[in-house]
Amino acid sequence: MRTLLESDTGFYYAIGAFTTLVFVVGLAVLAVLNPGGIGARELMGLVVGFLLFMLVYFVSITVHRLEGGDSLR
Repeated sequence: MRTLLESDTGFYYAIGAFTTLVFVVGLAVLAVLNPGGIGARELMGLVVGFLLFMLVYFVSITVHRLEGGDSLR
């Protein structure tokens, strides 16, 4: 794990995974605390928006690697 975090790209991947984990835990907490508080339409919009954000995030990491940036070891 430490060698993964020694490179910039590895660190970016770890942050992306952590962000996804926080989002999923947040949705689970919302569902437990207030099951009727968010509708299916709003939930889908939230999830699709987050997935688009993460897609752009991981594509930017790939572009960084292709430009000759820090590579994973």
